[in-house]
Amino acid sequence: MTGSAPLAPQEFPPTLREVMLRGRWIGVLALCLVVAGVFAWLGQWQLSRAVDTDPPPPGATEQVRPLTDVIEPGQYLGEQLGGQRARTEGTWVPGDFIVVSQRFNDGVEGYWVTGQLRVAERTSIAVAVGWAPTRERADAAAAALEKRGAVAAEITGRLIDDEGVEVPPRSDPEELVRMSPAALLARWHDIDELNVYRPYLASVTAPDGLVDISSPPPQEKSPINWLNIFYAAEWAVFAGFAFYLWYRLAKDAWEREVEEFEDAAGTASDAEADAG
Repeated sequence: MTGSAPLAPQEFPPTLREVMLRGRWIGVLALCLVVAGVFAWLGQWQLSRAVDTDPPPPGATEQVRPLTDVIEPGQYLGEQLGGQRARTEGTWVPGDFIVVSQRFNDGVEGYWVTGQLRVAERTSIAVAVGWAPTRERADAAAAALEKRGAVAAEITGRLIDDEGVEVPPRSDPEELVRMSPAALLARWHDIDELNVYRPYLASVTAPDGLVDISSPPPQEKSPINWLNIFYAAEWAVFAGFAFYLWYRLAKDAWEREVEEFEDAAGTASDAEADAG
């Protein structure tokens, strides 16, 4: 790619401009233009994703909305909907009040009592009912809720994403340490062909024997995604580097031709001197 044809006899070496205007380097420049165009398009795509042109209004998560208006069973919770206050009604499923440990309420570690709320025919959502400072109080509250049986309930709470499944402690393989509807589903009853919401509801009001779950509003997020802006700047740098690479290669080729010309001129001068 960098070799050159034998130089025709000439008085002066080629200029850098003359080398850059040769067909070979014009072709390389055209290729660089294509590459830079692709990088520019990628940068523009990143910029289009860097600014949210339709952010939710301030305090949108604090407006209580019907659960079915926010999300459907099986759907993932969108980033803008995290912490959205929602309400629903249904019937508690007996036998499915389960305690989850390592739950913090205003910085104090304790336990949640959770339940399966059947909100429609073959459709359920996991609900964090309330908080207790000790396992004994949590177990007692769960037992009291079990005694009430399949009673109707109306719940208002925050929608929170599944925390995922974690290996339980060896000391108690049955202990749950994360609030995961997927993990709770494995322990629920009457789950054949059951539709389940992926997020769960953290109830704002706890029943007797439990403490209200502390669930402050989510922090308002900036409509600007600085990471995407950084990526867009990177693509611009890559586009500029494509042109620099063309310039550097062409200049290297020019410098080699100049060196060859000077070497040839020096050899000719030596030969003339020897002949004289």
